[in-house]
Amino acid sequence: MSTGSGAPSAPAPNSHHDTVSDDATATASARGTTPGIAAGPAAPPRKGTFSSLRIRNYRLFATGQMVSNTGTWMQRIAQDWLVLSLTGSSAAVGITTALQFLPMLLFGLYGGVIADRFPKRKLLLLTQSAMGLTGLTLAGLTLSGQVEVWHVYLVALLLGLATVVDNPARQAFVSEMVGQDDLRNAVSLNSANFQSARLIGPAVAGVLITAFGSGWAFLFNGLSFIAPLTGLLMMRTAELHKVDRVPRSKGQLREGLRYVSQRPDLIWPIVLVGFIGTFGFNFPIWLTAFVYHVFHQGAGTYALFNGLMAAGSLIGALLAARRAGSRLRLLVGAAMLFGALEITAALAPSFWLFAALLAPIGMVGLTINVTANSSVQMATDPLMRGRVMSLFMMVFMGGTPLGAPVVGWVTDAFGARIGFLAGGVISLTAAGLIGLVLARVGGLRLKIDLRRGHQHLTFVPRAPGAAAPSGEKALAPAA
Repeated sequence: MSTGSGAPSAPAPNSHHDTVSDDATATASARGTTPGIAAGPAAPPRKGTFSSLRIRNYRLFATGQMVSNTGTWMQRIAQDWLVLSLTGSSAAVGITTALQFLPMLLFGLYGGVIADRFPKRKLLLLTQSAMGLTGLTLAGLTLSGQVEVWHVYLVALLLGLATVVDNPARQAFVSEMVGQDDLRNAVSLNSANFQSARLIGPAVAGVLITAFGSGWAFLFNGLSFIAPLTGLLMMRTAELHKVDRVPRSKGQLREGLRYVSQRPDLIWPIVLVGFIGTFGFNFPIWLTAFVYHVFHQGAGTYALFNGLMAAGSLIGALLAARRAGSRLRLLVGAAMLFGALEITAALAPSFWLFAALLAPIGMVGLTINVTANSSVQMATDPLMRGRVMSLFMMVFMGGTPLGAPVVGWVTDAFGARIGFLAGGVISLTAAGLIGLVLARVGGLRLKIDLRRGHQHLTFVPRAPGAAAPSGEKALAPAA
């Protein structure tokens, strides 16, 4: 989900600020700034943290998602712990995660085409119903004592197939509920909603698993989808913001890919979240391994670790909801800090130091997600948004089938600390390299100033009065 509070309207397809008018250049020169780099549009005024909730349709959506997300987090905890209990293998947890996200890698772009072509509210009624059925199916198998690990694998795969359409449709539907002006705020609140559920779900799941077993967590998740379905049915369709649907035609996948490839302000954030999502967000593997093999604890400790990460993520989401803009330099800086924190946690010598680092890791990880998501959504034409967001989610989540089995094998072969350390090193390296690329295409260089009272590290134009390279000026205001 992404963001929206007083954000500039999205540019039309292929109009990615290739030129700057003479008037804009003259104005920038009069201010002593470089056109397209230091000036940029004035920052939009800040709105309240919860401003999007004044919209009835969005309130219904957010309420339903809060209940459903709580169930989803309960199922995630129960699923990971069930697989680990059945197999004793971190690699098996990685395989489960990979199967859940494999459909996004294979069919994610087709999901975006479907989301652009059909009414998103009707699509969500179908996908949310299907996702609820997967939870009920797994509950029946577990409570009856018939569950085997291949059942969990199959249900994870089916859930992933529903997600292929659900994710881009849900992402793009936010703008139909709140409009462009509140999009950034709504996306941040969606993240806060998800992370709030992440605080509640693991705690409840830990109690249920310890007292009664995993089946009851799966049952709650299946029933929780009644809430979003009710919210969708109660919406006033006349109050939705009209978005033209894309008619069926050939080449729509290629059109979406070509659109992104011509926009550096889209492609590089997507590449960065691809690295982070593939190698840096494998927390089910690492946390189960740390709980089970390093600290020799049970499901309650696993729920505690997830709750600590959720608390940090919730703080990050609320801070993002108050933020007026989504700047690419914030994205790169957060990604570098994220990698450094993972490295530190991997080397933490004690239980409580490791636990204490999970909250800031959650906060910075959420900042990466919201900033990248909102940057991409706000820069995308509404007619292309479903396809672009499906590419975003395909890269962010679809990389998991590639990374999770590898990370699981490394964790099994070399230990939880080495597995976590490898994820942090890759995330930090990717952020540093992509930051240098963004600076270069934006016509910027890193300036180091160690004087007291001055900003020590900042990006400045390469040469006084020199504009960014042709075709790349779109990066400058957000870089």
